[in-house]
Amino acid sequence: MCKTLVALVLFAVPALAQERLSAYDALRVVGVHVNRDAVNHVISVTGTHGDPQPETWRILIDDRRGNGGVREIQIKNGQVASDRPSSVVGSSEGATIKTSRLNLDSSGAFQVASHIAQKSGTRFDSASYTLRTDQHGDPVWIVTLHATNGQPVGTIHIGANRGTVTRTEGMFAGATMEDVQTEREVPRNVRDENGQEENGEERGPFYGVRQRMRPYFRRAQDEANGMFDRVRRSFSDYINR
Repeated sequence: MCKTLVALVLFAVPALAQERLSAYDALRVVGVHVNRDAVNHVISVTGTHGDPQPETWRILIDDRRGNGGVREIQIKNGQVASDRPSSVVGSSEGATIKTSRLNLDSSGAFQVASHIAQKSGTRFDSASYTLRTDQHGDPVWIVTLHATNGQPVGTIHIGANRGTVTRTEGMFAGATMEDVQTEREVPRNVRDENGQEENGEERGPFYGVRQRMRPYFRRAQDEANGMFDRVRRSFSDYINR
């Protein structure tokens, strides 16, 4: 069972270095290790199988002005465990996270994801995190929940700017958020209650699931939005304090 851990900035306190850091804490370590401006060139932040925070954070930095490529820095126990060129293929241009728009730390993302899991009846043992930009260039947390055997049981996409749950996978009776929300229907001829054929709309294989799950998902989404007001944490305020 996941336990709530208090994420602290511990890299300056060796005696407490075993405490798990949040993503914000790991980014602060990067800012100290490289330079303050490095946090403005982050491509992604990932951590796996956290309880609820992961042991190691893997941070990709766009360092083309430095070594001409992408730099991978791993943070573990409040310290830099490795710093090396990344094997990421392709340009990172346009993919860097606007940290000024970050209002949700990994600790807050866990609370939102945990709430969604509870409302959907999904049991889990650990959580993996990815912070990156979405197709609109906005920062998004992708939190994947795992069972005790390590298998994924659900994934939640949470906007890191406003805390909006934009997508779920493998939850709410196996329906994705698109299944729950979309009213897409396939035209066909159907019969009315008197058996007469008429032009109608086939509601598709997920129609029943959507109808049953939509109110549960919307309620959970509304509650998650309300929770964001409690877990909101500005990265700009954090890094400048």
